[in-house]
Amino acid sequence: MGSSDRLFNRQRSVHEILGGGLVADVILWKRKNVTVRILLVTLAAWLVFERSGYTLLSLVSSVFLLLVAILFLWAKSAAILNRPPPPLPELHLSEEMANEVATFFRLHINTLLSVSHDIALGKDSKLFFKVAVYLWLIYFLGGLTDFLTLGYTSIVVILTIPALYERFEYHIDKCVIAAYRKLQQLYVKLDGEYISRLQKWILEQKKLS
Repeated sequence: MGSSDRLFNRQRSVHEILGGGLVADVILWKRKNVTVRILLVTLAAWLVFERSGYTLLSLVSSVFLLLVAILFLWAKSAAILNRPPPPLPELHLSEEMANEVATFFRLHINTLLSVSHDIALGKDSKLFFKVAVYLWLIYFLGGLTDFLTLGYTSIVVILTIPALYERFEYHIDKCVIAAYRKLQQLYVKLDGEYISRLQKWILEQKKLS
């Protein structure tokens, strides 16, 4: 598919736009095991918080307390009974994974800061109105639901919509571009028939006055 057939005439693929690393692989289901686990954990956490009334801090503290107590008693009993200790895997965060996540957040935070800088200096009016609309949508959605539900819903959307778009990219781009061209034709038609007449009428009224 050429760049002219893609939304916004972009040159890069969805995977490249998302950073092209581990985070992009997870979002686009190229590492299905990780993505499915995140979705299951998200669903379980939402059910726990919504049904049990736990807060995040109390739940994490309770889970870690129970886990530490079980492992401690297991290790002590194993030492007394001459049994093997609990089979714990090596808890280690690889440098590659940490760098991938850090790079992903750094790029997006720098983009956000650059956009904020341009808006604050009044350099881009269109960008200002776009950001204003997005913030209003967030405000509107925040009034319909609580923060936790919005967060869980956002995670589900992030892990489903980009993957679906990448899978049906050709058909989606084709339909959206066709709709956009029809809207442009409608605007040109309205501009020629009504808006131009209105502007001429306003100019005539100003001349008469």
